[in-house]
Amino acid sequence: MQTTHKPVLWAVGDWNAFFGFGTNILVNMLTLTALLKYVLKLPDALTFGRILPAAGFMLFLSTMYYAWMAYQLAKKTGRNDVCALPSGISVPHMFVVVFVIMLPIGAASGDPVKGWEAGLAWVFVQSFVLMIGGFIAPFIRRVTPRVALLGALAGVSIAYISLRPALDMFMDPIVGVVCFAILLANWFGGVRYFKGMPAGLVAIIVGSLIAWGSLAMGFHIGGMSLSHLGDSFASFGFSIPIPAFGHVFNGFDYLAVILVTAIPFGIYDLVEAMDNVESAEAGGDHYPTTRVLTADGIVSLIGCCLGNPFINAVYIGHPGWKAMGGRIGYSAATGVMILILSCFGILAFMMAIIPIVAISPILLYIGLLIGAQAFQETPRVHAPAVIVALIPQVAGWGKLQIDNALGAAGTNAAAVGMDKLANTGVIYQGLDILGSGAILVSLILAAITACIIDKAFHKASAFAFAGAVLTFFGFMHSQAIGVMKSPEVVIAYLIVSIFLFLCHKNAGLLAKSPVASVDG
Repeated sequence: MQTTHKPVLWAVGDWNAFFGFGTNILVNMLTLTALLKYVLKLPDALTFGRILPAAGFMLFLSTMYYAWMAYQLAKKTGRNDVCALPSGISVPHMFVVVFVIMLPIGAASGDPVKGWEAGLAWVFVQSFVLMIGGFIAPFIRRVTPRVALLGALAGVSIAYISLRPALDMFMDPIVGVVCFAILLANWFGGVRYFKGMPAGLVAIIVGSLIAWGSLAMGFHIGGMSLSHLGDSFASFGFSIPIPAFGHVFNGFDYLAVILVTAIPFGIYDLVEAMDNVESAEAGGDHYPTTRVLTADGIVSLIGCCLGNPFINAVYIGHPGWKAMGGRIGYSAATGVMILILSCFGILAFMMAIIPIVAISPILLYIGLLIGAQAFQETPRVHAPAVIVALIPQVAGWGKLQIDNALGAAGTNAAAVGMDKLANTGVIYQGLDILGSGAILVSLILAAITACIIDKAFHKASAFAFAGAVLTFFGFMHSQAIGVMKSPEVVIAYLIVSIFLFLCHKNAGLLAKSPVASVDG
């Protein structure tokens, strides 16, 4: 008699993954709340009454769906080690939509609500890019070397996941470094804490105790404040997401501005989701790329129509949560937690009692795992391709730091002058060209390198040609889409494509030619 496998909904390791992933999502939600409240200066009624409940509902739908996908995979394969894909608000997009769309439009119109509406329209466009792109993603995965996908992901993990938490940790080392050691000892060293308490929870408790204890002794470690704690109670209440269709379509007044970034970042999402699905498969869990991308597009569209101007994405980190023991339950539990925190206005209170620096080490840990996976799950001979994939991401990060520093000084690179910057060793123009569209640049350069290493010159030629086409339309090596934004780079890729094709033809001729063997 054949029995049907019934997957375990909650495993012991789900506690570790829940506190790790849950705090990751919590940090992102707290960051998002700070951007809405202090940067965009949106009214509290809009922030806590509409946007956060809509964002929480979107995350609830996303995490529940991926928990369901994991359940179906576990049921189909008869395994109990299947880990749900992590998902949440895309962090790079969070900053892009705030600083490139919502803030400038809000400032220009004199009404921050107009900026919010433009953000909604931005997500609306991106959602359809994701849904349409989902049908071509499987083909791209089939033809692209794994090292290119994982290498591009490793670049993102180093530049945009690992560096910021590491810097935060050493700016507040008594909390940050101590919490990092607590996590490493458990997750890498196998050290167990009191009654099996999850390391993420231990780190948060210890970090909070240090921060509040120091405040009691007259110090200010961890940035805690009694006044902020008192102010946070004003946000308590209950709100449910309500339709915002009129606000979405009001945002289309700024369509020309929106398309400049919405389409390229939609393609970024496409590639990032493929990378993350590839990462999950390398970790032993196969999920259909089309369904993942379509789900991201649909839940983002639902969130947008309810008032959330931030897009959903499958996260980097599946191998990390799986290594922690995460299975199905951690994803669903995170969604329920975030929905409750968002609808009851508890996020402001959470911002006031937990030092962010106590959570930063968890993000750094995930970055470490993703960077390591690019080397561990690909052939050793492809290691140079991984390094190639890291470089554009570092260039993009470096340019961002320079732009932010110059902006803080009330100027920009163009005003300072490229020659002056170059004379001080800052090759700004090179950072700009190499770091623009960095995830696509990483993928193309790593694919070319891997194919050359494998002596598959015809494939390398095809990827170089793809690089020329993407650059021609401004998806790579350009700050905005358009035609021939970086003509010299387009020509360079075309020359490389021809050269590699000739290498392929020459290799074929050599293989067919008789070779004399000379002894002695």
